[in-house]
Amino acid sequence: MLLSLPLLLGAGDALFVEVGADALPGVTTTCGSLEKDWILEVNGGGVLLEDFDGDGDVDCVIVDGSTLERVEAGEPSLPARLFLNDGSGRFTPAGDAWAIEGGRWGMGGAVGDVNGDGWPDLLVTHWGGDRLYLNEGGEGFRDATEGSGLAGERWGTSAAFLDADGDGNLDLYVVNYLAFDTDDVQPRGSGCTWKGHEVMCGPEGLVPVHDQFYRGKGDGTFVEESLARGLKPQRAGFGLGVVTLDYDADGDTDLYVSNDSTPNFLWENRGDGTFEEVGFRRGASHDANGKEQAGMGIACGDLDGDGKPDLFVTNFSGENNALYRSSKRGGFRERSARAGLGGPSIPRLGWGTSMADFDLDGALDLVVFNGHVYPQADKAGTDTSYAQADQLFRGTPDGRFAEEPLVDGPDVVSRASAAADLDGDGDVDLVALSIEGPVRVLMNRANDAGDRRWLRVRLVGADGNTAAIGARVTVEWEGGSRTADVRSAGGYQAAVPAEAHFGLGDVAEVDALVVRWPSGREQRVAAPEIDRVLTIEEPAE
Repeated sequence: MLLSLPLLLGAGDALFVEVGADALPGVTTTCGSLEKDWILEVNGGGVLLEDFDGDGDVDCVIVDGSTLERVEAGEPSLPARLFLNDGSGRFTPAGDAWAIEGGRWGMGGAVGDVNGDGWPDLLVTHWGGDRLYLNEGGEGFRDATEGSGLAGERWGTSAAFLDADGDGNLDLYVVNYLAFDTDDVQPRGSGCTWKGHEVMCGPEGLVPVHDQFYRGKGDGTFVEESLARGLKPQRAGFGLGVVTLDYDADGDTDLYVSNDSTPNFLWENRGDGTFEEVGFRRGASHDANGKEQAGMGIACGDLDGDGKPDLFVTNFSGENNALYRSSKRGGFRERSARAGLGGPSIPRLGWGTSMADFDLDGALDLVVFNGHVYPQADKAGTDTSYAQADQLFRGTPDGRFAEEPLVDGPDVVSRASAAADLDGDGDVDLVALSIEGPVRVLMNRANDAGDRRWLRVRLVGADGNTAAIGARVTVEWEGGSRTADVRSAGGYQAAVPAEAHFGLGDVAEVDALVVRWPSGREQRVAAPEIDRVLTIEEPAE
C-alpha cells in the first residue's frame, strides 16, 4: 500500500505559493464590465496547457474575452495568447508566428493533434463561432478555421478531443451553454433577483443549446455528426465542463459533461463512436437527494485504486460540490458528505478543479478555485461573498479529505484553472484565472527538497492520435497499483497536457507499467525508472 509522507513545510505554510507576478507579469483577462449586468460577463476565459514548441516544457495559452461595447462596435474579442515556458515555470509571450486572432468573445478550448503530424493543435471556443489553429511544426500557429467544418455560432464553453470511433483520428466534442442575444436576454435591473438583490438574469429561464460532436477526418478538418452520434437536441443542457474517461472499462472513450442548473450528462460510448446518455441511470447526474445542481468544473481520477475513474463536480453556492465514486455495479454513488467534501463547499461557488497527487504521498488530492457570479454577493444576507478562498483537499488513507487553504493570501474571484508540472520537478503546479485580476501561477512546493517519488508518462501513438488520448496507464508495485486515463480536457474551459502523472509515496521502485493503447493493444514495460518523464512509443503491428 501507499503510505503518506509528511510535508517538510513550516506550520501554517500553504503547499502552493503565488508566483504569477514573476511568471506571467502583467497578464490579465477581460470578461465584460465590473458590474456583471449580463450572464455573458460572468464565466471568464480559459487556460490551455501543453508543450506547443516541442522543447519539453509546458507552455500556456490564455483565452481572453471581450466587452459588449466591443461587440456592438463590430470589434473582435481580445485575442488568446500563447506564452512559452523557459523550463523554470516562467513564461514569455510567443512571437508573431504564434498569433491567435480574436473571435466574437473567447471562452475556453481544447488541445490535440488533429492532423496526425505529431504537434498539438489548438481549438478556441467562443460565443459566436469556435476557431481552429494548426501547429506548424513547433514554429507557429496557422488559422485553419475556414474549411475546417466547424459549424454555427453557438456559445461554446469547454471542449474535448477524443477518438470516439477507434479510427485513429481525433474527434471533437464541444460543450455549448445557452442562446444569448441582447435583444432576447434581459440585463440586471429587469426583475431578476437573488436573495433580495437585483442580479443578472440566467441561466434559468433562458434557452439551453445542445452540444456538438464533430468526426475528425485526420487532416485537420471535421464533419458535424451530432445527431448521428446520439446527441439529440432535446438533451440540451446549460453546458459548462467536460472530461473524457472510460468509466465502464470497456476500452472506448466516454464523456462526462457538467451542466448549470440542469442534470449532468454521462455519454456512454456504445463501442462504435455513437453515444447514449446514461447519467441518471448510472448515478452521476444529480446530487445524493436526486436534485439537479449547477455544475461548473470537473475533476476525474482513480481515488481508491480500484482501476475505475471517480468524478468530482464543483457547484453553485448553497449546493455541495459532488463526489461521484465509482461503484462495483458499474455506475457511481454521490459520496461528498462521507468524504468530507460537501460541507466546506456550501458557502462557495466552485469553478476550476483538478484531481492529482499534489503532495506526492501516493493519494490523490483535490483543488477547487472559487468565486461568485454576483458582485452583489458581498451585500448583507447572502451568506457568501464575491471573492472567495480557494481550497486544497488532501487525500487521506481512509478515503476522506482534509481541507486547507490553497495559498496564503487574500480571497479571489476565481474561474478556470489547469494543472501541470510547470518547472519539471515532478510535482503538479497550477495556472488559474481571476475574473477581475491577473492570471495566477501557483507553484507547488511539495518536491522542493527533491526527495519525493513520482513518475510522469507521455505516450506516442502509432496512428493519427499521436498523444494517445484515451489510453489507460497502470503503474504496478509490490502490494499495489494505480491507474490513470490520458486526456487533454481539463474540466472547465481548460486543457491539460496529455499525460499520466503518479505520486508514489514511499514506493522506491515500480515493478511494471502497463499501457492499454486506444487501439486496444496492451504493452508492458518492466521495472521503469521513476522520478522522471517516461516516454513510451506504441509498438507497430
